[in-house]
Amino acid sequence: MKKLIRKDLLEMRRNLTKSEVESKSHKIFTSLCNMDLFKNSKSIMIYMDFRNEVQTNEIINHMLKQDKRPIIPISIPSTKTLILSQLKNPKEDLTEGTYGVLEPREDSIRPFNPNNLDLILVPGVAFDPFGYRVGYGAGYYDRFLSSLKEKVSTIGLSFDLQIIEKVPIDEFDQKLDYILTESKIIHCNK
Repeated sequence: MKKLIRKDLLEMRRNLTKSEVESKSHKIFTSLCNMDLFKNSKSIMIYMDFRNEVQTNEIINHMLKQDKRPIIPISIPSTKTLILSQLKNPKEDLTEGTYGVLEPREDSIRPFNPNNLDLILVPGVAFDPFGYRVGYGAGYYDRFLSSLKEKVSTIGLSFDLQIIEKVPIDEFDQKLDYILTESKIIHCNK
């Protein structure tokens, strides 16, 4: 079931034009900046977008200007885990890494303790209003979220077209607190 959802939603997202992705991503950025949760967070885990995901470069640049710490994940395929690194200079620090996603160059890795995060911005392929998501199938984020010693607030960044009625849930799936689209903020814990 998740494979089929993943295939359909990736196809829909692929069909968005570059200007649609930019415009929708900017609306999401604006809403995010107005959320108290974001305003009050200092160390924020944020993904590096690829393949028509909600773009994150505007958020990262804003965070750096606001003296917030963008913390980006590095995928470790052998263990299907994420390690974290603080991003200080996107232009100089990054290179293409696992799966074609930008990651810090080896000499730019600044390890960050996940237990010091204030907020996590989560990518995904599909989301439902209850806070569950379909990712790319490797379980990196679910594994990462379940490994945290204390609960950290999570916001899924999604285009409206990625919201579906109900995601099939597996026992390891982690629930998000909010989902932010270009038109709304969904409070998943209500």
